[in-house]
Amino acid sequence: MSPPAGHSVPYWRLSTFYLFYFALLGSTAPFLALYFHHLGFDSARIGELVAIPMLMRCVAPNLWGWLGDRTGRRLAIVRIGAVCTLASFSLILVDTGYAWLAMVMGLHAFFWHAVLPQFETLTLAHLQGQTARYSQVRLWGSIGFILAVVGLGRVFESLSLDTYPYALLLIMAGIVAASAWVPDVPAGEGPRRTTGEGFMKQLVRPGVLAFYGCVGLMQLSHGPYYTFLTLHLEQLGYSRAVIGMLWAVGVVAEVLMFLAMSRILARFSLRHVLIASFLLAAVRWLLLGSFAEHLWLLVLAQLMHAATFGSFHAAAIHFVQRSFGAHQQGQGQALYAALAGVGGALGALYSGYLWQSLGATGTFALASLAAFAAALIMLRRTPHDLPPVASH
Repeated sequence: MSPPAGHSVPYWRLSTFYLFYFALLGSTAPFLALYFHHLGFDSARIGELVAIPMLMRCVAPNLWGWLGDRTGRRLAIVRIGAVCTLASFSLILVDTGYAWLAMVMGLHAFFWHAVLPQFETLTLAHLQGQTARYSQVRLWGSIGFILAVVGLGRVFESLSLDTYPYALLLIMAGIVAASAWVPDVPAGEGPRRTTGEGFMKQLVRPGVLAFYGCVGLMQLSHGPYYTFLTLHLEQLGYSRAVIGMLWAVGVVAEVLMFLAMSRILARFSLRHVLIASFLLAAVRWLLLGSFAEHLWLLVLAQLMHAATFGSFHAAAIHFVQRSFGAHQQGQGQALYAALAGVGGALGALYSGYLWQSLGATGTFALASLAAFAAALIMLRRTPHDLPPVASH
């Protein structure tokens, strides 16, 4: 694939970082709960361990975002975060007791969640206003996710899950190397040093707080998906290789959506794209909870990942960029990550505590209600005059 035409943008360096970063997510989202189950933990403890990294997103992105906005040294934060993520996660090799694993999950997530919001801001600064090209860079993250989820799905068919931590450490080393390869934004092209004044004023403008509330609800609705989908499908008789392929189907749909997002956002308002994403999420969770034994409906539900992550995330990144000035971009992206963390943690916790009593059907039904609530809030509480994103 050739980089898009335009002025000098470090397309492959940015894309390589996304490739490794989301390969790590592709290694954790489908398999982390499976690994904890392999270690003998019950559903409640699994939900807690999965929730801890998400809870770190409530604190870490805002702290690092404030530091990035104040110092302007975003790339340094990305590189330090990548190295410390690798170093702290390596402690998982020491012990697999619950308390030790909880500490490792929290410590490595504190640094891991420092990385992406700052890198998103760097990427947008490198694009120099060509925001429609963001999806063309970000799609390589989806490709990394696919490679990880399909590859590890096949690996774990033949090897013990005891090898799982080593796979994660290898990918984390790739993130470190990719962060060293990424160039900094040339002087005068990125957000300048700021004291952060004006952030709260921009935050309370009409529709902005409602948007962040919807972000939290959308991520809450993903709780059963990211925590228990793999276990749910294993219990229905699907093999790990097939489960890996099914995760990949969703991300392939996400990649295709990213490729189309510049045209979609040029035609439809951010508000309409977000509402459609929330409504499709509500349908998707019902399909996964009640009809996953039917392969064709399961594939259809996975194709809906194009909306529940692809169009939602791309539209949300544009919403944040449009809602804040250049000096507050880091804090705006960090708050997006933090609210996503709050919602994701609550989703992991409620699904862990209710999975045994409500089962897949009831747990995913609650997820569907959360996504539908987000659609209603966006419909009623955000301005009608959010224009389409101008293409460049």
